[in-house]
Amino acid sequence: MNDIHHSLFQLFESSPVLVAAYDDFDRLRYANKAFRSAYFIEPCETPFWPDLMRRNHHAKRGTVIRAADFEEWLISTQSRRGKVGFKAFETDLFDGRWLWMTETVREDGWMLCIATDVTDLKASAREIRQDRDLAIKASYTDVLTGVANRRFVTARIEDMLQRQVSDELSSLGCLCVLDIDHFKSINDQFGHHNGDLVLKDLAKRIHRLVRRTDCFGRVGGEEFVLTLPATSIEQARRIVERMLVSVRQSRPLKDRPDFKYTFSVGVAAAKPGDTSISLFSRADRALYVAKLAGRDQIHIDDSSSD
Repeated sequence: MNDIHHSLFQLFESSPVLVAAYDDFDRLRYANKAFRSAYFIEPCETPFWPDLMRRNHHAKRGTVIRAADFEEWLISTQSRRGKVGFKAFETDLFDGRWLWMTETVREDGWMLCIATDVTDLKASAREIRQDRDLAIKASYTDVLTGVANRRFVTARIEDMLQRQVSDELSSLGCLCVLDIDHFKSINDQFGHHNGDLVLKDLAKRIHRLVRRTDCFGRVGGEEFVLTLPATSIEQARRIVERMLVSVRQSRPLKDRPDFKYTFSVGVAAAKPGDTSISLFSRADRALYVAKLAGRDQIHIDDSSSD
């Protein structure tokens, strides 16, 4: 068996095809020589994907990113990266090469990336294909915050409910509904522009704490949704508590350094037979209880039926 593994390793290392594997936290765990060369990675390095993209972008190497604001592009891309079982797309590099990239995600969140050089294929149709990919991306993205929109998040809830649970101790996952406290008052007192800054700040802060296997998106107004596949209630509580702390520390309005805000959360565990509507309804009811209890807190759904 060791001989087989060694042979496979040598095969990957000598292949012109780019091969890489990321864990469920999006840290690079393996990259062959071709991948390391294209993305300027030392053999002993295991960077997180956003850190790798950030440093290459600043050095003008690796993937060409056509965005006025790199950090906004990063949030938008991460909100969809690795959320579906398989994805294929084109990307170009600063050295002039075009790659056909595939991303295959396992149940445990590990992702295999394979890229083939397609520089010489159908160069005349690249612009059309890029426009198509941008249109697909826009259809799944909230325009204001850059995170996933209701359509994309709803599809990920359905994916979570269709997962196969291996044993009775495993969890389908949890759904969290988040709502900014007193958001209407923020808009009335400080104006809609500052209200938009608060929405963007919440999206940015929450997104930093979201695992790649999770999905975070805005579903309307000041309401956001977070899916946590294969996550227990207690795990969900710990994840959301860190988010509450992060937002409490935020001061998003530069001209009003004393301004701060909070949000409330309802959490519901998915059950066999749940639909996206029934699960969302329970999480939304739990959010309502959190609001009634004083806001800036979590309430866990404890209902036995819908």
